[in-house]
Amino acid sequence: MKKTFLFLAACALSMLANAQILEVVSTQKLPAEQGTMWKVAGFSPMGDYILLTDSYDKGLVRYDLATQTKKVISEGVGAGWAVKISKDGKNVVYREKTMDANKITRSNIYQHSLVSNQRSLQAKAQVGMTELVDKSAKVDITINTDLHIVLVRNGKNIVLTPSGANERYIDAKVSPDNKHIIYRVSGKGCYICDMEGKNVRFLTSNCHAPQWYDNNTVVAMDYDDNGEQVTASGIVAYTLDGKSQVLVEKSQMAIYPHVANGKIAYTNTKGELFLMTVK
Repeated sequence: MKKTFLFLAACALSMLANAQILEVVSTQKLPAEQGTMWKVAGFSPMGDYILLTDSYDKGLVRYDLATQTKKVISEGVGAGWAVKISKDGKNVVYREKTMDANKITRSNIYQHSLVSNQRSLQAKAQVGMTELVDKSAKVDITINTDLHIVLVRNGKNIVLTPSGANERYIDAKVSPDNKHIIYRVSGKGCYICDMEGKNVRFLTSNCHAPQWYDNNTVVAMDYDDNGEQVTASGIVAYTLDGKSQVLVEKSQMAIYPHVANGKIAYTNTKGELFLMTVK
């Protein structure tokens, strides 16, 4: 009887781990400049363009999906890190790292209009200060210098440490309906909590660069490394109730997915660009 119970439990866990969450309609490799180690830095809310940067977050390029052409937004260091795109997709906010005469690294924050193709300096801030905030949004989230979660709500900063004040937090994201936060604890895995930092639930141990697909689904990297480099990397969809589905096998070395409007954009460790359509 005990063996039968264990067998049924193992089958149930296997079904949860291989559930179909999203239907993959198609996957296509997009033409991109060879020799550049591209990775996806952002995806417009309408799903009409992808933002690309290199493996060191240097530079920012707009890739138009209709014409499959690229246009440089920035060539600055750090421009591909923590990029913000406005809800209408017309403005991109990013930062460029500079070093002053005293060798202090700072970040200049720019807003680039894709309509006028002009950029404006928004602020100057030392690296490590509060992340860029979309002023039109009522809720945003970032990680502070203590590696704690900072929820920005109606202009007020609220520090959250849902898994404990001694943990190091990474990759915090708010769900589209502003009801849940997904975050990663260094060395432990991904968790879900509510907007007060309570009702914490463990999601999975290997979940990197998570992106909300909808209010119940997260798409993220699942990778292995040998301490020096990535040895295998795939893309997995997770639901809040514990189901998971492999969308891209680890053998494909797929990294840094971004989602928008029924599409998932990602690259591989060779810098090749792919677009997956799902429903």
